[in-house]
Amino acid sequence: MIQVDLMSTLVTSTVQDGIAVITIDNPPVNALSQDVADGIDAAVARAKADAAVRGIVIAGAGRTFVAGADIKGLEELAWGTGPGAPDMHDSFKRMEAGPKPVVMALHGTVLGGGLELAMAGHYRVAAPGTQMGQPEVNLGIIPGAEGTQRLPRLVGVEKAIEMCVTGKPIKAPEALQIGLVDRIIDGDLVSGAVQFAREAADRRGANPRTSERTDKLPSLDALPAMVAAGKELAKKTRRNLEAPRAVINAIEAAVTLPFDEGCVRERGIFADCAKSEQCKALIHVFFAERGASKVPGLSKDAAVAPVNTVAIIGAGTMGGGIAMACANAGINVVINDTGSDQLDAGLARIRSNYDTSMKRGRFTPEDVQQRIGRIRAETGYGGVETADLVIEAVFENMALKKEIFQALDARAKPDAILATNTSTLDIDQIAAVTRRPDKVVGLHFFSPANVMRLLEIVRGSATSPATLASALAIAKRLGKVGVVASNAPGFIGNRMMFPYMYEAQFLVEDGATPEQVDRALTDFGMAMGIFAVDDMAGVDIAWRVRQELNQFSEPGARKPLVADKLCEMGRFGQKTGGGWYRYGDDRKPLPDPDVLALIEKTTTAAGITRRTFTNDEIIERTIYALINEGARVLEEGVALRAADIDTVYVSGYGFPAYRGGPMFYADRIGLAKIHDRIVALHSEHGQRWAPAPLLARLARERSTFKEWDASRTAPAGVRS
Repeated sequence: MIQVDLMSTLVTSTVQDGIAVITIDNPPVNALSQDVADGIDAAVARAKADAAVRGIVIAGAGRTFVAGADIKGLEELAWGTGPGAPDMHDSFKRMEAGPKPVVMALHGTVLGGGLELAMAGHYRVAAPGTQMGQPEVNLGIIPGAEGTQRLPRLVGVEKAIEMCVTGKPIKAPEALQIGLVDRIIDGDLVSGAVQFAREAADRRGANPRTSERTDKLPSLDALPAMVAAGKELAKKTRRNLEAPRAVINAIEAAVTLPFDEGCVRERGIFADCAKSEQCKALIHVFFAERGASKVPGLSKDAAVAPVNTVAIIGAGTMGGGIAMACANAGINVVINDTGSDQLDAGLARIRSNYDTSMKRGRFTPEDVQQRIGRIRAETGYGGVETADLVIEAVFENMALKKEIFQALDARAKPDAILATNTSTLDIDQIAAVTRRPDKVVGLHFFSPANVMRLLEIVRGSATSPATLASALAIAKRLGKVGVVASNAPGFIGNRMMFPYMYEAQFLVEDGATPEQVDRALTDFGMAMGIFAVDDMAGVDIAWRVRQELNQFSEPGARKPLVADKLCEMGRFGQKTGGGWYRYGDDRKPLPDPDVLALIEKTTTAAGITRRTFTNDEIIERTIYALINEGARVLEEGVALRAADIDTVYVSGYGFPAYRGGPMFYADRIGLAKIHDRIVALHSEHGQRWAPAPLLARLARERSTFKEWDASRTAPAGVRS
């Protein structure tokens, strides 16, 4: 017999042969809002009071159990604008109390508050594909609903530290092995959970309360070594982040304090983290990334043509990486190049990359075989006629790209989209040589394309809404963050990168060293220093771009001198064994005395007076140059939002997420302060430091880039 009792629109309850089945239905991911928490509490209380109910199952409707707390609530808490996440401590205590077993039926993603809810039950059963984790550190916080106190009691302190510090989820088989779940259900999950609850009720014994378990907690003597190892893990994997260190302190309290006191300690640490600058920044990054796909004038339900086959022109490093990204997403790939030697080298590189992934455990041999099986090679333009999307991935030369697009236009299907992977060049010029400019778009992948998450989508003046919608859909299918940019030299990312990179080169010519500049930047939080980045990408790439874009052509403009000298010497970076640094087989950058001597000789000949620099000066001159250009990019409508610039730089350029991206960072420093410093640099160094008009305006109005975003649906100059 099934009895139905509607508790709310978010939480419903049925009774199946004496077992209450409570279902959370808060699409799309059953986020744990206050209303959901209240609904669960009420449903559990009602089931416990019903004499006909012998046990309780809590499950999630749709594709997941509970994927975490409502992030909007956390945002309110961080900024002090609302109560924040729901408080479930008393609810969990009531859930554990009493003789009726509470069984959590887990599927999909059980993350954050979802896992904390699951651990408050007496038992947990899971579908085979379930993933469980405590990823709160990714938002600058720690688990705040008893997660740091319950998890070590179920899986031990070492595993709890690993899960909470890395934020990485584990899969159901591992969860079963370490004691996080009690059974994997191969068939219907809810039916299996109901059967498990009946078995538990039939035993008539006391149900295990997680809060009272101590069998997996270590002795006080063993604890310090575990804590020290955890702090080393945090230092190694979560550089400069505060929350991973804080979560270790909370887990330590699970061993040194009684459960209730440990929960109080956890709540205090959680509150401190939630109000931190890092938390504010990471929440901003979270919402900025999810908002990037919202393009004014483009419906989120816009119809997109299916893409079953992608042709890639160019089998070099970038083309091979794009091929792997497509094959990993289940798309058939035709990779083209001018001759068999180039294709053979490209395919060998792809196989080598897959072999490396297999050795690291990312793919099984079967996975690799399937992916390689989706890639075939053709010389010339063979196979292009069957492709739904063609991506050109040759080096940055406008004449070559125009030649290729003319050929593609003649060979590709009439409805095929033609995309260029250019990082700097004019999309409209490329589109103009085709008879389908509406189907031409920029898809700027970042190297390695099979790994990097950012995809800069460049809309030309003729690019149709349908083509743009298809490009956004492709980004999503490839698992990438698609950010739309308007057509302008360098688009968003490289347009801003140039002043940042050149200012670093001027610093070196003025007296700093590449190593000092890079160390200052990595200490700031950048994933790599700019000179190491230049060497990795190829010093000759920027050299070629300077020529293509005719940079430094303005009268009186200061031009970087040493970079051109390196190129003239054939020092192109890692690929030649030396650029700004020298490289051995391990490709680690090593300071090169020859480069330091070259800098000294070149600057002496140019009459440049050299001096020493502090790290603060280095950060100001590089990061403020980035921000100033970002303000121009925003005002000109190259970027739709300041938040999109932040997404580009966090996802694609290694800007520290815990600083929120360059524009968010500027807001937190204060635009008036930044503007005043740029005015001083303008006076000292000339026109390249002219303050961006938007920055000057916002500084004068005591406003922010965030308020600029909020005040406008689309910046001027952006066609919707």
